[in-house]
Amino acid sequence: MAASVYPAIEPFEHGMLDVGDGNRVYWEICGNPHGKPAVVLHGGPGSGCTPAWRRDFNPDIYRIVLFDQRGCGRSTPHASDPGTDLRSNTTHHLIADLELLRAHLAIDRWLLYGGSWGSVLGLVYAERYPNRVSEMVLLSLATGRRVETDLLTRGLGQLFPEAWARFRDGVPAAERDADLADAYHRRLSNVDPVVREEAARAWCDWEEAIVPTSRRPNPRFEDPAFRMAFARIVTHYWRNGSWLEEGIVLKEAGRLADIPGVIVQGSLDLSNLLGTPWDLAHAWPGCQLVIIDNTGHGGSADMNSALVAATDRFAPHLGRRGH
Repeated sequence: MAASVYPAIEPFEHGMLDVGDGNRVYWEICGNPHGKPAVVLHGGPGSGCTPAWRRDFNPDIYRIVLFDQRGCGRSTPHASDPGTDLRSNTTHHLIADLELLRAHLAIDRWLLYGGSWGSVLGLVYAERYPNRVSEMVLLSLATGRRVETDLLTRGLGQLFPEAWARFRDGVPAAERDADLADAYHRRLSNVDPVVREEAARAWCDWEEAIVPTSRRPNPRFEDPAFRMAFARIVTHYWRNGSWLEEGIVLKEAGRLADIPGVIVQGSLDLSNLLGTPWDLAHAWPGCQLVIIDNTGHGGSADMNSALVAATDRFAPHLGRRGH
């Protein structure tokens, strides 16, 4: 297993892709211009890509594609603007964007690397376009089921009762027994900017509370624009069940039979309470489940090493970086 992540690198190419509906998606490429294609699918939904994702690949071997999904990161229009309409921001739109980006970059097949929500997006894409996926590396697994998001918004309240009480009380009393993602989304759509900001802060505070193993607070939650876009997009997806039939990713996992994969999961990731990583590993022929002890959803050095080992495992011997 590799001892650590690869050195920091910068993109050698980047651009904005018009994906329709008035949206332009930011993309960038790092590593070897002639290398094995790999695409990174960030979490959230709505968190955007960060430079750290680049470092889980050997830059001499991989052509590493990163992009910010609709409404977040450097993509436009940004969901922090209350005027940004999210109706054209759905799982199916993101899958179409991913295919458009693949074609735009003239890539035939690529490795999918996805974390948390990114694993949902990667799995749906791979089940829909298995001939476009060479391998998959997934971490902090989710499959887009409502039972998973219900666990995160309500079920974990029994583990973090004080933080959950604050989260629950962030919406009107009449809405506290209903879908909290839906209730928060309405608050985030309020005409009063103070109400919107209070809702975004409360949502992100709860997101922090349910990752108790994180090594440090997420600094991006201190950015008001990030908070607002993240909260708006997450609640938009969760209140709609990510536009997926309940359990469909697990039901159709047999479509991944010809795609080798690795799932890297922290033993203390609270989403494990539903057994999702184990269910998928048993339903997906050719998948390896790697459990990292003493690691939660926030990751760890050991998880980083396991992820590098996974991408190294799928790396061909292409020689040194092209120029």
